[in-house]
Amino acid sequence: MIRRLLTVCLVVATSSTLAGCFGGKDVDTSCDEPRFYEAAQDGRRVKAPAGLDDLDQFKEMPLPETAPAPPKQAGSPCVDRPPNVLKRQN
Repeated sequence: MIRRLLTVCLVVATSSTLAGCFGGKDVDTSCDEPRFYEAAQDGRRVKAPAGLDDLDQFKEMPLPETAPAPPKQAGSPCVDRPPNVLKRQN
């Protein structure tokens, strides 16, 4: 009985580990199509209704301006990957 329980626990732990490492979305897929968040724009500033105090603009979180990302080659992966250290080079 205990041996069977240990076997089940080992299978579940191994499956979970492998699913965490190899499951999910492939990060090497291409990112040629624009994503929905890339079209985001700044919204209007919140205004207090009549009869209420104005909002303190010093408590607002300023969003920094960013430079556009450098263009990537067509078909390049979405995420920059570090070099493979396990692959032997001649």
